[in-house]
Amino acid sequence: MKEEQLLERIIFNPKIMVGKPVIKGTRLTVDFILNLLAHGTTENEF
Repeated sequence: MKEEQLLERIIFNPKIMVGKPVIKGTRLTVDFILNLLAHGTTENEF
């Protein structure tokens, strides 16, 4: 998947998770996903 396609999935909305960037259609913050990846979680474990 291209970088532009990935970035289109990230949204900012002050009404969702206090405006933190989230994955569109979820309440999963980008910070949360990056933290999981940093600690060794694989894509399949998501």
